[in-house]
Amino acid sequence: MTKKDRYKGIVAWFEENVPVAETELHYDTPFHLLIAVILSAQCTDKRVNIVTPALFEAYPDPQTLAKASFDEVFPFVRSISYPNNKTSHIIEMARKLVNDFGGVVPSDIDELMSLPGVGRKTANVVASIVYDKPVIAVDTHVSRVSRRLGLSDGKTPEAIGKELEANIDEDKRAIAHHWLILQGRYVCTARKPHCEECGLKVWCREYSRNLRKNELKI
Repeated sequence: MTKKDRYKGIVAWFEENVPVAETELHYDTPFHLLIAVILSAQCTDKRVNIVTPALFEAYPDPQTLAKASFDEVFPFVRSISYPNNKTSHIIEMARKLVNDFGGVVPSDIDELMSLPGVGRKTANVVASIVYDKPVIAVDTHVSRVSRRLGLSDGKTPEAIGKELEANIDEDKRAIAHHWLILQGRYVCTARKPHCEECGLKVWCREYSRNLRKNELKI
């Protein structure tokens, strides 16, 4: 099977079986999405969604968060992984957002990455969801699923993202990001993937390899 055939089959399966795929982070504005994505680094969306309602109520916009102190914000974030760093990041992000962008979350990837706490993955997520940018953010789920399926052998998130974007049409990239995340979160899990339940196994390189290994053992 060629890589082109694999991409074609996998995208078609997702389109038919998962026509709606969205972020599981709860938010009401682009600013709050940006906060949620920053907080979600190395933390579950479920935990972030528990924390953010009170945080968003206390700080409804960049201006209010920009005026807050570390000690005021930390109690909202303390149950999130790396709470000290993330508390500082979201305050500093809000201040730069107010000072440099008039309180508006920018659509440009490089401008997003200029904000404290925002790396390429976070920038791509926000740009994709808010502005429909044709980019694919690569987190651990996307990386794992892409390698197992045989969509990419890239050694870095950037390399994997470039290969995915080169092989997935622009109008499908935003949803493809969510397809791969949800696949990794619920089906192609890290420790014990649910291969027998997976509708993608006919195209999956890792599944084919394991099948051949088992046949050789017989």
